[in-house]
Amino acid sequence: MAKPILPPKPRLATSGEEALLGDAVVLTRLDKAIGWARKYSIFPYPFATACCAMEYMSLSMSPYDIDRFGALLPRFTPRQADLVMVIGTVTMRQAPILKRVYEQVAEPKWVMAFGACASTGGFYDNYTTLPGIDMIIPVDVYVPGCPPRPEGVLDGLMALQRKIQRSKHTPDRVAAAAR
Repeated sequence: MAKPILPPKPRLATSGEEALLGDAVVLTRLDKAIGWARKYSIFPYPFATACCAMEYMSLSMSPYDIDRFGALLPRFTPRQADLVMVIGTVTMRQAPILKRVYEQVAEPKWVMAFGACASTGGFYDNYTTLPGIDMIIPVDVYVPGCPPRPEGVLDGLMALQRKIQRSKHTPDRVAAAAR
């Protein structure tokens, strides 16, 4: 008599939150799935103002290929973006413009300070230069350098991806039910 064919037992992944059923089905929490999808679908808006913009252009070239991190196509309106990349110096006159751009970005939104000028105002103390964009908008990732190396920008992008994946993406149903 032949033995009956049983379905495979679910194998737990290393994180303990996902189960593989056969070869075609993956069970996971909705929050984890949304985090995974968002981390690979970043829509950057480059707010490029100075010399760091030249280094930003090299990120799309084949040696660095920012597309493999899901952030290749820059958006040319903040309403279509979720990442504001402040690239270079921001002057006091540009500060209200940057704040307005940030307010127009869709939720959830993130900010990357690209270079020494965006992070700290640059090497020289100047009355017309904003001493860091974190004085007017919140910053999620700082990429140091003048200009920063493309590898540093990719490292900052990967740090942002980790932050996106760890953040909460679904509403808390217990708190909503208590209201």
